[in-house]
Amino acid sequence: MRGFCEKSQAGKAQVPDCKSAIELFVNRLDSVESVLPYEYTAFDFCSIESEKRPSENLGQVLFGERIEPSPYKFEFKKNEECMHVCTKTYNTNKPEDKGKLDFLKKGMLLNYQHHWIVDNMPVTWCYDVEDGQKFCNPGFPIGCYVTETGRPKDACVVNSEFNEKDTFYIFNHVDITIHYHMVENEAAGARLVAAKMEPKSYKHTNVDSPECSGGPMALSNKFSGELKVPYTFSVHFVEDKNIRWASRWDYILESVPHTNIQWFSIMNSLVIVLFLSGMVAMIMLRTLHKDIARYNQMDSVEDAQEEFGWKLVHGDVFRPPRKGMLLSVFLGSGTQIFIMTFVTLFFACLGFLSPANRGALMTCAVVLWVLLGTPAGYVAARFYKSFGGEKWKTNVLLTAFLCPGIVFSDFFVMNLILWGEGSSAAIPFGTLVAILALWFCISVPLTFMGAYLASRRL
Repeated sequence: MRGFCEKSQAGKAQVPDCKSAIELFVNRLDSVESVLPYEYTAFDFCSIESEKRPSENLGQVLFGERIEPSPYKFEFKKNEECMHVCTKTYNTNKPEDKGKLDFLKKGMLLNYQHHWIVDNMPVTWCYDVEDGQKFCNPGFPIGCYVTETGRPKDACVVNSEFNEKDTFYIFNHVDITIHYHMVENEAAGARLVAAKMEPKSYKHTNVDSPECSGGPMALSNKFSGELKVPYTFSVHFVEDKNIRWASRWDYILESVPHTNIQWFSIMNSLVIVLFLSGMVAMIMLRTLHKDIARYNQMDSVEDAQEEFGWKLVHGDVFRPPRKGMLLSVFLGSGTQIFIMTFVTLFFACLGFLSPANRGALMTCAVVLWVLLGTPAGYVAARFYKSFGGEKWKTNVLLTAFLCPGIVFSDFFVMNLILWGEGSSAAIPFGTLVAILALWFCISVPLTFMGAYLASRRL
């Protein structure tokens, strides 16, 4: 929780803990039309290299969170109009510039979305939808595309001026509105309770001194030559007395459109399941009825001693399975995952893993899985001993390495593909080493300890 105040009051005795500078951070860009997210700098947007990126926890790294500082800087309660950030120049005659411009076009064609953060809160793009409702999306597009037939795609439908065929429109300007709430205790300053924005496209007549007026920034798909793209922003501060800091995420969660429940599909599936269950039950009842009728018709003791039908079940119940080793290993690994899932959901329901704690969900799941090696080894060894198995060393080794090894191998192969594609979802080599260290140094010894405890009980 951080307090903000005007620059003239920052650091003074009456508000010692407040600050005036508001930092805007940028996250990875993703799209619903592509499975590959990219870092903010991959699209050649305005960036700042002098500042260090904030530290990330294990969950953020595994989820591909790539939070970086941005050149968008502003002060509390200081409104700004059409502030110039930077200008990007592209020359299609140069292969490097042409590649950057083509990649930017690809991002607009696939509707890649920005994700900005202010005071650990997503900057949302709110717009009207059906039935007079308002939808707030924690991201906004980098641009849009009008097809060769003149049909606007994605965000191009919001502006009637986006009408040129086979043309890209770059959202090179953002209007940011920051809502704040003054705390009753004036020494604490103000709290930021909402950050909203509206993307716009301007073709600035004067690149060095933009005015944020005129037509949109259009880029023909067949463009060649030199192109200058200036990026600008405006920021306004609005006091909101109705939203408290503790409930500042509510407007985002409430604006998410609730998916209509498909009652017909649910009833259809339920009827099919009941019908098939009824058929299986009828077959079993008829078979059991025939066996009982045959048992009642037996006259001699010799016939009664002959086992057939459902009487054969008692012999199969206590017979050890043919693949007892694999069954016990899977039971142990399943117990580990089940307890991990249950405890993670329990903490999430208590509010410890809220969306404000980025990466906390994955971090909690990984740490719990590592620490739950003991139940996995205990359950696997206990079942394997009950099956009459004697290769307990093989059992505990398979419990510690089989299922995690398969998952890690798939994870590593997919990570190699993401590395090759230059995606931000690729896990750094150091994080892979850290995961292996957690696995071999903590989870494996705990699995052996669980197997040892199970052997002492039997």
